[in-house]
Amino acid sequence: MPYLVECLESVQAQTLDPARIEVIAVDDGSTDGTGDRLEEFAKQAPMTVTVIHQENSGGPSGPRNVGLERARGRYVFFLDADDRLGAEALERMVAMADEQRTDVVLGKVVGVNRNAPKSMWGRTLPRTDVFSSKIKFTLSAQKLFRRELLVRHGMRFDESLRTGEDALFTMEAYLRADGVSVIADYTCYYLVGRTDGKHVTKTGSYTLRFDSARALMKLIAELVPAGPRRDSLMVRPFLITLLPQFGPVFLNNDEEVRAHKLELAKPMMEAYWHEGVAERMKVNERLRLHLVARGRADLLSDVLEFVKANKAPTVFMDPAGGKAYVGYPHFRDGAAGLPDEWFVPTTRETLTIEDFKPLTTPVHFQRLRKAARRMLKVRRAA
Repeated sequence: MPYLVECLESVQAQTLDPARIEVIAVDDGSTDGTGDRLEEFAKQAPMTVTVIHQENSGGPSGPRNVGLERARGRYVFFLDADDRLGAEALERMVAMADEQRTDVVLGKVVGVNRNAPKSMWGRTLPRTDVFSSKIKFTLSAQKLFRRELLVRHGMRFDESLRTGEDALFTMEAYLRADGVSVIADYTCYYLVGRTDGKHVTKTGSYTLRFDSARALMKLIAELVPAGPRRDSLMVRPFLITLLPQFGPVFLNNDEEVRAHKLELAKPMMEAYWHEGVAERMKVNERLRLHLVARGRADLLSDVLEFVKANKAPTVFMDPAGGKAYVGYPHFRDGAAGLPDEWFVPTTRETLTIEDFKPLTTPVHFQRLRKAARRMLKVRRAA
């Protein structure tokens, strides 16, 4: 409450025939009148509503699993109590799934007072998969799932995870699905930012993020053979879940927390971090994770201070090798000993010709010195 009021209003406003909708509301030990409001909704709503009251479970996985056990429809959709649906959301998503015979449908998500994923909404995709699109960057549970898919594979939310449980569930659905659809021309879901800031995924110890990253990497490794396809998916947990723990927040951590984060990251870096994943990232992302893999908190701090200051790195062009390098701290720093390849930009970088600066290599320096000596001899002779 009070977000639940608008949430329920958006359910009642659905253009899909109410006779085709079953609402299962799980009151997970609320203490703010939510339970009573749900009972009132059940009495006056035009669709079938079942209200389940239970002791607080401490996270969203338990209540979602309870609802999933009760569901009997062809499709299920998970709606968070502080968010709301577009009026035509269910009608459009069900129609898309029926027409394309896809197992998962993503409806466009828009943030209200908070950010929402954007890269996957460029255009409507009647049928795609997790390897051919950007859907791996939206792993929230607010999707339409064919229930038969979930039943066949015994899929449930991992109740041991306090955050990232939806990423695990959704990624597994993507990988097991016979096709995924994307609706990009209609806002199906409004992701609402709470003014009190009490989003479950925004609270809790940093260790929860490492638990989430570890579980998602393990799932991907189990379901996708080693190779480029696995690498393309591994980018997601490294970039979205793990890397933020080694962003500017790392500078505010004390030495004990910094050491603990590197310790938690080490097994994941050893198991899953390699060039096939690294080459899909921008230089500052790749550089930070390489330093995490080496346990170099000192060099990482220098890079983070540079990034935090919002400085634009110089891009050097090496005439000898014909390569460009992005000049973040410790580029060609002999004491640091970092490979040049860590600083080579990828196709994800945005660089302009004005960014480039000629790079004097040792070979060119030797040539310049010899030329200078010849000029000096000629001058003396004159």
